[in-house]
Amino acid sequence: MLTKQQIAQRIAQELQDKWYVNLGIGIPTLVANYIPEGIDVEFQSENGLLGMGPFPIEGTEDADMINAGKQTVTILEGGSLFDSAMSFAMIRGQHVQLTVLGAMEVAQNGDIANWKIPGRMVKGMGGAMDLVASADNIIVAMMHTNKRGESKILKECSLPLTGVGCVKKIVTNLAVLDVRDNSFYLLERAPGVSVEEIQQATEGSLIVEGEIPEMQF
Repeated sequence: MLTKQQIAQRIAQELQDKWYVNLGIGIPTLVANYIPEGIDVEFQSENGLLGMGPFPIEGTEDADMINAGKQTVTILEGGSLFDSAMSFAMIRGQHVQLTVLGAMEVAQNGDIANWKIPGRMVKGMGGAMDLVASADNIIVAMMHTNKRGESKILKECSLPLTGVGCVKKIVTNLAVLDVRDNSFYLLERAPGVSVEEIQQATEGSLIVEGEIPEMQF
């Protein structure tokens, strides 16, 4: 199975030169540490930061320089800081080419649930609903199953939805999945993980076509 860092590293392979990329809270924030050589991207944080760099070296943190998850980050040369109104104008105006989000559940039609578990106190959905409503290209970084071993890759989401039919690709600790035609298409598997293990961990409709390669790092 992949670690959270390896999930982020695999997602970083999806980056394309000159893209603006929004990184959500959790595993997605790690993507900034794995930019492929020769790729120039600008990471956007919804709290008002463009040009976000990797996490700072211990002892060099600036408590005022944080991402949307309140983690200390760095800013690259040429980066900029602005208010939330400007940040969400970028998001709602579709000036971000890729959004990477975490999720609690994803359904085979592309629905995503990532902001609330009924009965638990939450501060709110943050910018997630704006991101999924405005983005054309959404990749989800998540664990394939919950702590009880139950699938989070589902026929239908059981938790309150953040967005409907919006997820395009998922990278989990077990697999890379395309979301299309009301199904999950298995593209790659984690090193050492069999297709059968992925099938057993997936509740939704999983399409397996031909030989499925292992992820390369």
